[in-house]
Amino acid sequence: MKGQEPVSPAVDDGYGYGPYTVEDLHGLPDEGKAFELVDGWLIELSPSTRHDYLAQVLARILQRAAEDAGVDVYVQAPMDISTPAGARKPDVALMGAAAARSARDLGLSLYPGNDVQIAIEIVSRGSGSEREDRHRKVTEYARTGIDQYWLVDFDPRPRIQIRRLNGAAYTDPIVLEDADVLDVSHPFPITFPLTRLSDFT
Repeated sequence: MKGQEPVSPAVDDGYGYGPYTVEDLHGLPDEGKAFELVDGWLIELSPSTRHDYLAQVLARILQRAAEDAGVDVYVQAPMDISTPAGARKPDVALMGAAAARSARDLGLSLYPGNDVQIAIEIVSRGSGSEREDRHRKVTEYARTGIDQYWLVDFDPRPRIQIRRLNGAAYTDPIVLEDADVLDVSHPFPITFPLTRLSDFT
């Protein structure tokens, strides 16, 4: 670190570009906290137990769907990826296994964001990251070249917005409520009822 504790100001609030780098991000002590690097600032994330549970459920759903389709993928929850703003940490991300192996073979500290096929963010209501998930990441993930961006709400009931990349921007979201079944065909068939996200004990 650059001789001071990480600073996490609100992004786009007149702070200018921050002093931190990817090296600073990866040099943080392992104290059970998660950070993103956005415009040179280290932004602390604040997931909850329910949030982390849903990330694991969604990761298992994607992995099982890929196995059923015979597709070799890499799914991680969360995954550190590069974006135009710096380093993001989608709650769940999926990319082709060959791209993931290539990144590891090259010793990259971040997975290339443009290799991500699906990025999923789970909204933590009232957290500092909620505005980022709902607004800035819509533009940022599209600029990165991520094919699909899923935004998941779980309070008070499961709800998913699916955005698909069209050129340099996402299309209007397809919105699924708790009684619906998610059914997409790309990058491979993925189908599950949103009630799967309600089974939290």
